[in-house]
Amino acid sequence: MTLDIKHLPDDPKKLKNIIAELSLQHEDIKHHYENKIREEKFRYQILEEQFKILQRKFFSRRSEKLSDEETLQLRLFNEVEAGVDCDEPEESATDEIIVREHARRKRGRKPLPDDLPREEVIHDLSDEEKQCPCCGEARPAIGSEETEELDIIPAQIKVIKHIRKKYGPCACGEFLEKEIPEVKTASVSLRMIPQSIVSPGLLAYVLTSKFVDALPFYRQTKMFERINVDISRATMCNWAILAAHRCVDLISIMREEIKGGPLIQMDETTVQVLNEPGREPTAKSYMWVTVGYPQPERPVILFDYRPTRSQNIPLDLLKGYEGYLQTDGYGGYNAAGNVPGIIHIGCFAHARRYFHDAFTLNKKSNTAQRGLSYIQKLYKVEHDLRDKKLLPEEFAKQRRILAEPVLKEFHNWLLAQKEAITPESKLGKAIHYALNEWPKLIRYIDAPFLRPDNNAVEQSIRPFVVGRKNWLFSNTPRGAESSAVIYSLVQTAKANNLEPYHYLRFLFTHLPAASSVEDLMKLLPTHIQPENIRF
Repeated sequence: MTLDIKHLPDDPKKLKNIIAELSLQHEDIKHHYENKIREEKFRYQILEEQFKILQRKFFSRRSEKLSDEETLQLRLFNEVEAGVDCDEPEESATDEIIVREHARRKRGRKPLPDDLPREEVIHDLSDEEKQCPCCGEARPAIGSEETEELDIIPAQIKVIKHIRKKYGPCACGEFLEKEIPEVKTASVSLRMIPQSIVSPGLLAYVLTSKFVDALPFYRQTKMFERINVDISRATMCNWAILAAHRCVDLISIMREEIKGGPLIQMDETTVQVLNEPGREPTAKSYMWVTVGYPQPERPVILFDYRPTRSQNIPLDLLKGYEGYLQTDGYGGYNAAGNVPGIIHIGCFAHARRYFHDAFTLNKKSNTAQRGLSYIQKLYKVEHDLRDKKLLPEEFAKQRRILAEPVLKEFHNWLLAQKEAITPESKLGKAIHYALNEWPKLIRYIDAPFLRPDNNAVEQSIRPFVVGRKNWLFSNTPRGAESSAVIYSLVQTAKANNLEPYHYLRFLFTHLPAASSVEDLMKLLPTHIQPENIRF
């Protein structure tokens, strides 16, 4: 409405109408700008969160473990919360201080392992120093003092020359009449890679260096050059591919074993493959990781290379499996989780990560602190009960009794916070993630072998991620598939307390002669004791 101030009407009624109309316009403008300011504040909050996340990503520590100060802050929050619910009198008749028992570690460095070879160097006095200055007689020996130092011999390499003795025909008259071969040569053990120079020990060393110690092949080439040995990167790549091909049957048996257990945990991480047909070199491919427990405390870890993150991949990898499936909240697992016979479980570590990110952005937020404190209580229940070494049935019963009230209170709190927190904020995402995953998150209390999180599979992925930072990419899909096979073997070996180099050397020595499923079963990491593979 436009007004000509010089020509306002004299009629009071018309003036009142003009004022009322202007008032309405003013309110509309006011509401418009209030909404605009609210939107800009919200936009600023989101941008500030994104800035802090990037700042933390590049300049702060990555660990999600809380500092001592942050832990005390959460404890203070829990203490206040506990005090509100406490019905005890403020003063007690006696002040009793209970000091929790603890074991002190002995100071000083750890003793050197007894199984290391030892070389004794005797330090003695000269004959003159042994003489008594008074009578000239030799002093009596009363003992000795011993100290140890650790020495190392740089990598040594040797040539194993296989000499096959040959024998000709016998000089007797009957030999030729019986049509016996005239020349007989001694047999030699079957080899992992025939017509190559690589021994089981060298092959195990090269693969352990890359897939356990994250040393790319080109660095190993430089290391071999320092001891005057020429082994090219291409040669080592071929060895890895051929060795992995020989181990495919082992992986197939491990896959069937994993499906026989009651629990499978899954996760995935990216890998770059340069020369993949029909795809750009910069396209993301994926390494899928599966952890299963065919025997208690004897995990099997399998890596599978796939070019995509499709939901069909878990369906394929879990074909024929019935039991619990534990994953994070990625929607690609939902189709597998809905298969009859599979019970899908969530991961509290991922739920905690969302609250931790929100807490890191705003450490004064009582809401983020409270979300963390609920999860902390659940983990304390888990830790304390597992420390008691209860029988499985008793453990499951006690965990349900102690965890269910915390879960119920946590869920009610999440529902109450849902409407009060902006969904797009970090804290809002934490609350919505927990609520969306809630039916899966609480299933871990159903069976004693289940745990609240998927950390076992994430720990299995970590060595691959560390290696990826060094070698950056795989050249071909075949190379990525070979890497998956070797990672499966060494990670399963490590999870079963086998030293990876010793296991691979043992495997590469005996695998060429394995001719049946029974022979292959004896070579699985889950079927071997550490003392049986030392050489």
